[in-house]
Amino acid sequence: MSEHWWSIEVLDGVFSAERWREAHGNSLIEAAVTHGALDWNWERHSWGTVFEIAFPDSEAWLDFRRLPAVTAALDAVPDPINGLMIYQGRGGSSGSGDRRRPKPRVGSGGAEVPSEPEPLIVARPPEDLIGPTDPRPLDQPVG
Repeated sequence: MSEHWWSIEVLDGVFSAERWREAHGNSLIEAAVTHGALDWNWERHSWGTVFEIAFPDSEAWLDFRRLPAVTAALDAVPDPINGLMIYQGRGGSSGSGDRRRPKPRVGSGGAEVPSEPEPLIVARPPEDLIGPTDPRPLDQPVG
């Protein structure tokens, strides 16, 4: 059975995210377990806390997310404007589920950045100085 992990990150604000977890953590866990959560985890960080939760599918997550206890807990975060992030996947410092792409090499291992060659500018006298009936070719100097 596959797990669909979701993260709720709460940042410190007017009060600490740890106090928010103490106030709302048990109701979040109870709501998660009674609505099909497969696993859950709390992570403490210097900037706040992360509640990671796994459900069997996205529909179970949406059912959990719509519960009044969950809505009330999310409405009560310490910083309601910038202090709440909800996203799919594990959070905090666990990293992305995607493989990292290699970074470009710096120094002797790097290639020169390609650039466009300078355009070749050819100067020709305007036709009104030579005249359209002048038998001289355009490449021949005037004078």
